[in-house]
Amino acid sequence: MSVLLCSFPFQYLQCFVFPFHSATTNPYIISHISLIAMEISKLFTTLVIVQASLPNTRLMQAAPTNSKLFREYIGAMFKSVRFTDVPINPNVEFHFILSFAIDYDTSSSPSPTNGKFNIFWDSGNLSPTEVSSIKRLHSNVKVALSLGGDTVGSRFAYFSPSSVDSWVSNAVSSLTHIIKEYNLDGIDIDYEHFKGDSHTFSECIGLLISTLKRNKVISFASIAPYDDEQVQNRYLALWKNYGHLIDYVNFQFYAYDKGTTVSQFMNYFMTQSSNYNGGKVLVSFLSDGSRGLTPDDGFFTACSRLKNQNKLHGIFVWCADDSKANGFRYEKESQALLANPH
Repeated sequence: MSVLLCSFPFQYLQCFVFPFHSATTNPYIISHISLIAMEISKLFTTLVIVQASLPNTRLMQAAPTNSKLFREYIGAMFKSVRFTDVPINPNVEFHFILSFAIDYDTSSSPSPTNGKFNIFWDSGNLSPTEVSSIKRLHSNVKVALSLGGDTVGSRFAYFSPSSVDSWVSNAVSSLTHIIKEYNLDGIDIDYEHFKGDSHTFSECIGLLISTLKRNKVISFASIAPYDDEQVQNRYLALWKNYGHLIDYVNFQFYAYDKGTTVSQFMNYFMTQSSNYNGGKVLVSFLSDGSRGLTPDDGFFTACSRLKNQNKLHGIFVWCADDSKANGFRYEKESQALLANPH
């Protein structure tokens, strides 16, 4: 913009000076025209400086506000939990997240497949028929799948592409098949271990999300980072390059130490909201209460404070498999808090 404005005064001066110059040779008139031209030039220079100091609001993302979004991971622990076991408040937006689809083979000793995803959730209880049924019963329910996770079998599940192009091609093909078979709505990115650098991760995941959205295979995408240097390096690179395509940040606040206080939690939230600037950063807890700020120790107090500050963008839980043992009491409380207009 400044280049255009800087070049404009000279074009203006040409139009302004030369017609008069050709019409007269009176030095008095020429002198005054020159003074006027100089003043116009100064005016435009001032405008350039002022505009350069103003923020480019078109590039700034609007600050998110309170949301009624509740999300729950399901199926990773193979505890026979079903969609219908989980209480669903009709006044929230509810996302089930199937865990996990992983680009490993399904042998007894799984190995990477360079983007060819297979199902590793409890598909016996969480089948395509069950997905269609829960969405038919509850119009506020959507179902996504999560990619990666912590382990496959008894080993870490690594993000391990051979190349960006080959991984993206395989991932788009295999995931499109699974998403259409299961009638799913979105994807979540939850890789936690890596054999590729930050740039490779950013390009692979960014191009995957971009292609699936462009092909209208999914309507939303989320990421699930946590506070670890290797993890954050990759997800922040992805956010920098493709954040405009990412709808939710499922930040794993439960990865912080057990005994986290409400005050610490609020500070963690502000830090991660700054890291993922402009994103809808959701808060979270573990069903088994083993880490982070737990519901019994002030999680809902923190949620209420964020809601009062217009910063509660949603809640997610790991995971329905474990919550089954306590009757989903915290799922009920979470949804009631989100649904309450006050």
